[in-house]
Amino acid sequence: MSDPALVPIARHVWEERYRHGGANEASVQATWRRVAGALAAVEPADQAGWQARFDALLQDFAFLPGGRILAGAGTGKRATLFNCFVMGTIEDSVPGIFRALEEGAITMQQGGGVGYDFSTLRPHGTRAETSGTIASGPVSFMDVWDAMCATIQSTGARRGAMMATLCCDHPDIIGFIDAKRRPERLRRFNLSVQVTDAFMQAVAADAPWQLVFPAASLRGAGEAVMRDWPGAAGPVACRVLRTLPARLLWERLLQASYASGEPGVLFIDRINRMNNLGYCERISATNPCGEVPLPPYGACDLGSINLARLVRDPFTPGARLETERAVALAGIAVRLLDNVIDASIFPLPQQRVAVRRARRIGLGVTGLADALLMLGLRYDQPAARDVAAEAMRAVCHAAYRASIALAAEKGAFPGFVRDAYLAAPFIRALPDDIRDGIARDGIRNSHLLAIAPTGTISLLAGNVSSGIEPIFAAEASRTVLDARGAPRQFTVTDAAVRLWRAGQPTGLGRAVPPAMMSAADVSPAAHLAMQAALQPYVDNAISKTINLPAAVDFAAFAGVYAQAYALGLKGCTAFRPGAAREAVLAVDRFPTRDGSMGHA
Repeated sequence: MSDPALVPIARHVWEERYRHGGANEASVQATWRRVAGALAAVEPADQAGWQARFDALLQDFAFLPGGRILAGAGTGKRATLFNCFVMGTIEDSVPGIFRALEEGAITMQQGGGVGYDFSTLRPHGTRAETSGTIASGPVSFMDVWDAMCATIQSTGARRGAMMATLCCDHPDIIGFIDAKRRPERLRRFNLSVQVTDAFMQAVAADAPWQLVFPAASLRGAGEAVMRDWPGAAGPVACRVLRTLPARLLWERLLQASYASGEPGVLFIDRINRMNNLGYCERISATNPCGEVPLPPYGACDLGSINLARLVRDPFTPGARLETERAVALAGIAVRLLDNVIDASIFPLPQQRVAVRRARRIGLGVTGLADALLMLGLRYDQPAARDVAAEAMRAVCHAAYRASIALAAEKGAFPGFVRDAYLAAPFIRALPDDIRDGIARDGIRNSHLLAIAPTGTISLLAGNVSSGIEPIFAAEASRTVLDARGAPRQFTVTDAAVRLWRAGQPTGLGRAVPPAMMSAADVSPAAHLAMQAALQPYVDNAISKTINLPAAVDFAAFAGVYAQAYALGLKGCTAFRPGAAREAVLAVDRFPTRDGSMGHA
């Protein structure tokens, strides 16, 4: 028997994705008890007490753990509780490539999405120094990964999710940029280009840009330069294979994104500069939706505080966001997510080592736009950004204080080096009491904050707005998969709009609250401004799509990416209707970024 309190799409999502054991798990509350019990079981003491606290945390969807946690914790299934992984460096050899493919297949078979940096593979048409074989290039091998993903995920309600990245100075970068102009190609990948500060400076200066590859892997001679390269501990000698205008390459990237919705960009030097563990790791890839930049074999351990459940007296002059409750939830959520690391299985032993070494977690928020609507604030108002930033600041600082307390109780993460960690830019910006606590007790988790797209878990919570995105629309058509992988379509109403209508006189039809804005109504500048307002309080990253009208001209579209870089963001993805992408959420076919349910 399913839970009658759930709206139809929430009931479908629960039954198809998160319910375990049929009649033995007769309600969402039973699912919460299962999850709370499994994660409390790793506590060294007071397991019953922590189970009760975790169960209370989950009540009324106030805190939404990542989908793998809901689906797997306490079930006995051989499935990971981590949503996604970045995989190891791909060795540039046929055995190395297919070892990496096998690792991805094993990881996906156990429920994890995967991210890869393909920059280590030789460019198309080059000869290897040792074997003399001619390379087919990274994009050709991505087709192999895409076929693997389709096979591994050919049944079931969870779509395969993969991210591929490539350096902006790789000789095959144009092929990578153009790879998804054909809608049928690489359908299971999101693509992002690793854009360096040097490249952005070359674009600004209208300077030439060299495409290079490590010289030790190539036959012949030629001009050499020193470059940082994925998989190398420091700069390596690279051969220049081609030179072209930086602006030409930048425009090619943006034209592809304008036409097809991909690729996005990762401002990779900023990601590494702001990394709390920059002293011991180099990042060149992210999880499939981009909110967690990760080193090789790192994993996403995600959960979101549902701000839509924290508004007192919604739609009244006295409406307010209970920031103090967000602080209390954050403290318990950090412990729950930290316990996931000890409760989960790992598809690969390398993942266990990497994850437990850093104990990264990604606590975020969702339902932001619904909360703003309940407060009577338009998403594009400065006051709305102030409320959002204050909420995220409170969650950030509460999370860091909770992790310090956990370190005092259970020990700091194994990779913690006090002075190096305290020197990281994000840590330097924290309040003095937090820095003093880290110096005294260490910290349990190297990173604590990430804002995920929360696609499916937001549906489970009654179709609250996803992550920090605007409300998609008051009503929309949503496509989800059933257990056999077949699509089912639902007409959904936004949770805040549904709540407002319930309090109005009958006969208003499809009226909406006065502050209602759909994603299509929000200007690109307002999208970026919201992301920028929260970025100072997020030590991982933010998954955010800049939705643009179909008629936006190319110059305005390109300006979004330039402004994202200027605002200090870690990445950017813009999308306009009509780009050749599959949609799962539509009002007159106005689609989401990745054509998926999100990975949550």
